[in-house]
Amino acid sequence: MTPAVPIPRRAAIGSVPDVHGRLALQRPRPLLVRLYAGLFSEAGLAGRIARRRARRFVLRSLPPAAAVAMGTLVVLGVFDELAVGWGQAAALLGLVAALGGTIARRLLRAGAGEPATWREQLEIGALMVVAAYAVARTGVAGEAESPFQPFVYLVMAFLVAFLARGVGFALVGVAVALELLVWVARGAAPWALPPVAVHAAFVTLFAVLYHAVLAARMAAARQAESAAVRRRLRDIAERARELRLLAPGAAAEPDPAERERGWTESAVVEVEGAVRGALEIAEVALRAHTVAVFTLSDDDRELRLRECRSASDAVVREPIPAGEGALGGAVRRRAPVRLHGDLKAASYYHDATAAKALLAVPLVERRGGHVRGVLVADRVAPVPFTEDDERLLVALSAEILRAMDAERLMIAMRRARDEKERFYDSIERLNRTTKPLEVFDATLEVARGMVDVDFGAVTLADEVDGRIVHRVTRVLAGEDGRAGARLEGLEFSDDTGLVASAVRLGSSLPGKELDISRAPVFDAATRLKGLASLKVIPLRTAQKVLGTVVLGSKRPNAYGAEAVRQLEVVAMQAAESIYRARLFEQTERLATTDGLTGLTNHRTFQVRLDEQLAQAQRYGKKLSLILCDIDHFKAVNDTYGHPVGDVVLRGVAKTLLKDARATDIVARYGGEEFAVVMPETDAAGALVIAERIRERVKALAFETGQGTLKVTLSLGVAAVPDDAARKPELVQRADACLYHAKRHGRDRCVSASSLRAPPPARLGRAAAGAATSPEPDGP
Repeated sequence: MTPAVPIPRRAAIGSVPDVHGRLALQRPRPLLVRLYAGLFSEAGLAGRIARRRARRFVLRSLPPAAAVAMGTLVVLGVFDELAVGWGQAAALLGLVAALGGTIARRLLRAGAGEPATWREQLEIGALMVVAAYAVARTGVAGEAESPFQPFVYLVMAFLVAFLARGVGFALVGVAVALELLVWVARGAAPWALPPVAVHAAFVTLFAVLYHAVLAARMAAARQAESAAVRRRLRDIAERARELRLLAPGAAAEPDPAERERGWTESAVVEVEGAVRGALEIAEVALRAHTVAVFTLSDDDRELRLRECRSASDAVVREPIPAGEGALGGAVRRRAPVRLHGDLKAASYYHDATAAKALLAVPLVERRGGHVRGVLVADRVAPVPFTEDDERLLVALSAEILRAMDAERLMIAMRRARDEKERFYDSIERLNRTTKPLEVFDATLEVARGMVDVDFGAVTLADEVDGRIVHRVTRVLAGEDGRAGARLEGLEFSDDTGLVASAVRLGSSLPGKELDISRAPVFDAATRLKGLASLKVIPLRTAQKVLGTVVLGSKRPNAYGAEAVRQLEVVAMQAAESIYRARLFEQTERLATTDGLTGLTNHRTFQVRLDEQLAQAQRYGKKLSLILCDIDHFKAVNDTYGHPVGDVVLRGVAKTLLKDARATDIVARYGGEEFAVVMPETDAAGALVIAERIRERVKALAFETGQGTLKVTLSLGVAAVPDDAARKPELVQRADACLYHAKRHGRDRCVSASSLRAPPPARLGRAAAGAATSPEPDGP
C-alpha cells in the first residue's frame, strides 16, 4: 500500500490530487496571511497596478499642485522681501522643476506625434504665470510698484500667442485672479484697488492686442501667399500665351479639367528650364555682362523680360517698347543686330548703363516666320562680338524655339487624345440610349463636358397638319431652374427664329457674334438674357433635320470654330440616336396600342390587368373593371358605312380617355367593346365614372352625309374583392352586368352588386378572357 504524501501547509485550500492522482484535503491558511496576500497581490489595493496608478496620479498632480502652492505663496507675500531665503529658494526650485518636467513630457509626446491637450497647455501656462508673478513680486515691500511688472505682460503675450485661444484667455483670468487675491490679502484697501485694476487691464490688453495682431499677421500672410500663388498662375498663363504654347482657340475654350492647367504649367516650366540653360551657356561662352530673353506681348507692342543672367541689378522688370533701340531693330529686321563702340544707353537698363558691345538675335519661328521675342547679350568692356559669337547666339535662340515647339506639340497631342476619348465616350453613351428623353439628356451632358454651357436646350421639328411645328423637349438652365421650367414644352411655328432657320438651312447658327438678348432664338416672344455666346446646332440625319441643340454661355467667344465642328459631329450622332429611339418607341407603341383608336390593345390589356390584380391582392386594395359596348353598332356600319363606324369608335375612345383618370387603363376590348381598369377604386366609385362616361357619349354628335348620328353605351361594373377574387371571375361578373344592361333597354350602367345572380348567357367567353374579339352587337 502506497503511503500518503504530506500536504504542504501553504497550498491552496481545497482538494488537490497527490502525486498518485488521489485527492488530499488541504489545511486552511491563517486570516492574516490571506489578508496580506490579498492586499499585496497584483490587483490588490497595494499591488503593482495600484502602485503604478498612484505614481501616475502623483506625477500628474505635481504641476497643478505646484502652481496652486506657488500662487498661494505669491498671494501671502512670501516673495515681497528683497532677500531670498532658503524657503523661497526651495519654492522657486520646485516650481522650476515642475515646469521643466511638464515641458519635457510635452516634448516627448510631441516627438511621438501626439497633439497638446488643454490640460497640458493649462499646466504649462499656469506655472509660467505664477513664476512671472513671483519674479514680479520679489523685493516689493508693502504696496510699492514692482519694476518687474512688465515681465508679467510679456509672459501673457507669449502664452496667448503660442497656446490655444481658449487656454490663453483662461490664463488671463488666472492672472487677474492673482491680482485681486493679492489685493484682498493685503487688506482690500479701497485706495489700493486702482493699481490692481490697472495691472489687470494691462494684462488683458496685452493678451487681446497681441492675439489680434498675431491673427491679423497670420491672415495677411495667408492672403499674401494666396496672392503670390495667383500671380504665379497668371504669370504662367501669360507666358504660355507669349510662348504660343496654347493653340489659337484655346484661350476662348473652357478648361475641360485641371489637366489643361497642369499641362500648361509643366510646359512653361520646361521652356523656362531650356531658356535658363541657354542663358548659362551664353554667359559663359560669350563672357557677357548681361544675357537676357525678352518676349513680345500679345499685341507685339511691348517686350517683357522673362529670363536674365546679369552682373548688374539695373535690368528693368517693366515692359519696354518693342520698337526702340537695338532690340526693336532686331524685331523689325527679323535678323541679328551686332553693335560695338560708344553706344547709347540700352533701353533695358534703368540706370542708363551704356554697353560697349551688344548682340541681339530675334526669336523667329521657322513656320510662319513670326517673331516671338529677342535674345540679347552685351559687354561693358570694349570687346566687340564676333561672327562666331553671333552664330552661337543664333544656335541658342533656335534651341529655345525648339523647346517651345516641342512643348506646344505635347500639349496639342494631349488635347487631341482627350478630344478623341471624349468623342468615343459620347458616341458610346448615345448609342446605349433607347428612349428619346435619355438621348436629350445625354446630348446636353456631353456638350457640357466639351464646352461652357450655362444654358442648353434640345428642340424637335415635326410636321402637324401639313406645317412644321417646333417644340422644346429638354432644357438645361444651369442655376436658373425656373427658366428651364418655363421653356420646356414650348411650341412655336416655323418662323424666322434661329432654331427654325437652323432646321431649314441644316447648318449651325449664328455665323458671328450677335446681341443674344434681342435675337429671336425660339420665337418672337421668347428671349434669352444673361448670355454672351450662343450656338444653334442642327440635329441632322441622312434623311432630314430632326431638330436642334441650343447652347449658350455667359463667357464671350465661348464657341470657337474647332469647338463647333466637334459639337456638330456629336449632334449628328445624337440625331441618329434620336431617330433610332423614335423608331423603337413607334414600334413599341404599335405593339401595345390599337391602330384605329390609339387605346391599349386587347393583348396588352390582359397583361396590364394581371399586373394590377396582383398588386391589388398583394396590398389588399380595391380594383374595378368597366366593360362597355356601343349599342346597335352593327346598324351604324350597315346604315352609314364602315368609315363612319370608325369615326364613332375614335370619338368614343377619345371620350373614354378624357373622362378616365391618369392611373386608369383604357383599352379596346374588341370590336365595339371597350374596357376600363380602375386601380384603388371600389364598385361605387367605378359606377359614378361609368355613369359619367355614358352621359358624355350620349351627348356626342357625329356629322355624316345622311345627317347627325348619335350613339349610346351599355356598361357593366365589377370590383375586386367585393364581386370577385380572381381575373376570370372579375371579367365574368363585368360581362354579365354588361349583358344585363343590353337585355334591359341598353344605354345604362349595371354593377355586379345590383344583380342577385349573373345570367347564364355569354359566361363562357367572358370567363375565359380570350384574346379573340367578341361578336359585334346586334341591331
